[in-house]
This record gives sequence, structure tokens and C-alpha cells, in this order.
Amino acid sequence: MPEHGLEGLKRANTVIVPSWRDPAEQAPPALLAALRAAHKRGARLVGLCLGAYVLAQAGLLTGRRATTHWAYAQDFSARFPDVEVAPDVLYVDDGDVLTSAGTAAGIDACLHLLRGQCGHAVANGVARRLVVPPHRQGGQAQFIEQAMPATARGSRLAGVLDLLRADLLHPWDVDEVAERAVMSRRTCTRQFRQLTGGTLGEWLLRERLALAQRLLESGDGGIEQVAASAGFGSAGLLRQHFKAAFGVTPSAWRQMFRAG
Repeated sequence: MPEHGLEGLKRANTVIVPSWRDPAEQAPPALLAALRAAHKRGARLVGLCLGAYVLAQAGLLTGRRATTHWAYAQDFSARFPDVEVAPDVLYVDDGDVLTSAGTAAGIDACLHLLRGQCGHAVANGVARRLVVPPHRQGGQAQFIEQAMPATARGSRLAGVLDLLRADLLHPWDVDEVAERAVMSRRTCTRQFRQLTGGTLGEWLLRERLALAQRLLESGDGGIEQVAASAGFGSAGLLRQHFKAAFGVTPSAWRQMFRAG
């Protein structure tokens, strides 16, 4: 149970709306007024997951870039057309207002807040206790994968993706994937895009980058070894794709993760 009522917002430097029980429900006028007053006097406002709906109802996201849970992004855009919705990021820091995607992304956003207020060492220590990385990505590239529809988990192609993910060293091509999924090349290409939001090459690159991140975070192998193990072939190619995707080099990522 909370220790304070809405009067606590009059003194708080950071006000977090942890989520909201029903996106279709209008927040109480007293809550919206308290949020607006807190923002006006200089408090930082945070909407985690569906909490972004409450900030939008209060008019605090008007003309701003924001995010929310990917499953509600389309509904959010329809309800609040004056908000620029970023549906594929973990969080959006717009200075005095911050919004995050779903539950796990709320942890990323809160670690980001902690890092800004208390420094990297403190944030990294909390991240280790939570058994999560301090940053899931680097710089401003806080992107998550295209969400897989729940109905797709039992499909033939979804099963093949698990096979591909288990052997990222193999130079997979569309014909191989189509053969394993027992589909024509055309059908495989179409369904693959529907399932993952992109091409086979784009999906493989994301998976290999994710594997490289894990290897950099948990192992002591050199960049050449990480590149080979993640299916890039050379350290130069890994550096090129890593920097383009995350805004930092593999070495900088390893250093950042192990800082403090």
C-alpha cells in the first residue's frame, strides 16, 4: 500500500505512474490535476508501460515522442494522435518526461533513471542484483525485436526459427528455410516477414548481434573470437554492424557492462 496520497506529488522530484489497469479507463481528474501540477513545478514524470496512457490523458505527452507496450501502440496512437508514438523502443527519454514499453522495459527505464541520478556504478550494481544487463542496447538505439504474434508460436516457420537460432554460424538462405518449413520460397518469404517484421537477413543479423552482446557481457574472449562465435566471421564485420545497431563498439559495450 502506498504511504502517501496525491499530496505526496507536491514534494516529489520524480513521479512514476507504474502502469494502468485499463487503457480504456479515464484516470480520476484529481490524479491528472496532481500530475500536471507536479510537472509544472519541475518534477520529472515517468509512465511505465500502460502508465503512458495516464500521462497522455493529463496532456503531458502532447507534441512529444513517447512509447508504451507494443501490443497497445496502435490503440494509443488512435486515442492520442498528437503524441508521436515509437512502438519499437524500450523507452523514450524526453527530458522531463520518460515513458517505457512493457514490464521488462520498465526495468531498463528505471535503470536509466538511476544511472542519471546516481551514476553508472550504482546502476550497474542494481542491475547485477536484478540479474539483468545495465543497458540492453547502447546509446539511443534502445530497440527491441519485432514481437512475434502469439498465434505464430505453433506454426512450422516458428519452429524453424528456433532451429536457426540454435545454429547462427550456418549461412542460412531463404531456400533452406523454405525447405525446412515445407513451404514454397514465395510463401516462406511472405510468412517470414509477417512473423518477424523483416527479411531473413535482417532477422539473422539481429539474432547474431544479440548473441554477440551476450558473449561480450559474460565471456573473456577477444573480439575476433566473439565475432566468429556469433557468426560474423571477422571482427571488422562485427564492429561495423554493432556500431550501426547500438551506437557503440563491441569493446565499449563490454567496458560499459563491466564498469563499476
